[in-house]
Amino acid sequence: MANTRSAKKMTRKIARRTEVNKMRRSRMRTFLRKVEEALTAGNGTEAAEALRAAEPEIMRAAQKGIVHKNTASRKVSRLAVRVKALNA
Repeated sequence: MANTRSAKKMTRKIARRTEVNKMRRSRMRTFLRKVEEALTAGNGTEAAEALRAAEPEIMRAAQKGIVHKNTASRKVSRLAVRVKALNA
């Protein structure tokens, strides 16, 4: 348990950041799920549209430190490959 004033303040700050990060991670996963659902449904145009919406959200999560930059790039790349294959 925190004893000093600064340590108590840090625990409050960490709790706030954790909530914000949880919301951002959830938002990113929602966008990913929409792309996945469109891909499994076989709807190419909907999947491409969902990917266009998901890409900035994934990269924003990487910028904010929710996921690593390379992880975000890998997710976007793999989704793009699958969407392209579906539309081909």
